[in-house]
Amino acid sequence: MTEFWLISAPGDKTCQQTWDKIMAATTRTNNLSTNHKFNIPDLKVGTLDVLVGLSDELAKLDSFVEGVVKKVAQYMADVLEDSRDKVQENLLANGVDLVTYITRFQWDMAKYPIKQSLKNISEIISKQVTQIDNDLKTRASAYNNLKGNLQNLERKNAGSLLTRSLADIVKKDDFVLDSEYLITLLVVVPKTGYSDWQKAYETLAEMVVPRSSHLLFEDSDSGLFSVTLFRKAIDDFKHKARENKFTVRDFQYNEEEMKADKEEMTRLSTDKKKQFGPLVRWLKVNFSEAFIAWIHIKALRVFVESVLSLNILSLKSAMDIPGLNLSQQEYYPYVYYKIDCNLLDFKV
Repeated sequence: MTEFWLISAPGDKTCQQTWDKIMAATTRTNNLSTNHKFNIPDLKVGTLDVLVGLSDELAKLDSFVEGVVKKVAQYMADVLEDSRDKVQENLLANGVDLVTYITRFQWDMAKYPIKQSLKNISEIISKQVTQIDNDLKTRASAYNNLKGNLQNLERKNAGSLLTRSLADIVKKDDFVLDSEYLITLLVVVPKTGYSDWQKAYETLAEMVVPRSSHLLFEDSDSGLFSVTLFRKAIDDFKHKARENKFTVRDFQYNEEEMKADKEEMTRLSTDKKKQFGPLVRWLKVNFSEAFIAWIHIKALRVFVESVLSLNILSLKSAMDIPGLNLSQQEYYPYVYYKIDCNLLDFKV
């Protein structure tokens, strides 16, 4: 799992001295970590009470945006289906892999102007990611409905002879059509019962046409037989067939309906292919946008908590601000947040 810690430490005379101290403590002597500088610009600080309120808001926003990032990543895997091994190469931020983006992080001045207040920047991110979340729901719903309808039709053309569509199996020549008295039925017979069928079908009811049964299709378990009889004998034939473990399929040959089903499947398959490319592109773009927003929130949280820590530590020894209960809380001179970049840590 790729995990990053964003750490803000109290400064020495220069930032470089603090950096050298961290490197010496974590890398040069005991190889605890690989360190990178994470550049946060000089943001507008605001008042202490605003920072305290913003701290809670950013925590909630952090959780929300992380959830959206993971939802987009998960849906990318769902959409790619058999090409899920290519999910990771599509999960980029600003055109680079996630590790590179974090380790070379630069604040996006165009999207999140630092002249804005911290609250305004957080609201910009909130609106942006909420829109992505809403759009994802809309697009996913439309694509899933299309995919589901296509899968339902595909299931009708697969499975056992007891349930699957017979439209792609039978032909017009297999039936007696347009007869006032005669009708052709389709019967599913277990392979182990072929000989029993041949011996019995002519006597299952009166008025079955002799030698009218033909094997039309078979799968691993059963065969599909046709049989012709007089219409008035249908109910009796079906009853006796059930008693002998032969299943009469409810099927009427209708070229127009069969053609419509095939055309519907072709249409759905074509629509799915048409939507696939634009949807994947949308997911790539908006995953990048959501992930970038998420890392900027982490930067905001580090900045806000760092300022709070410095202010509160200095105030704590001198006085307690009503409502903040500074004397009852524990504060440290450093701040850190984790970033889990293993966004494919979900079931695929």
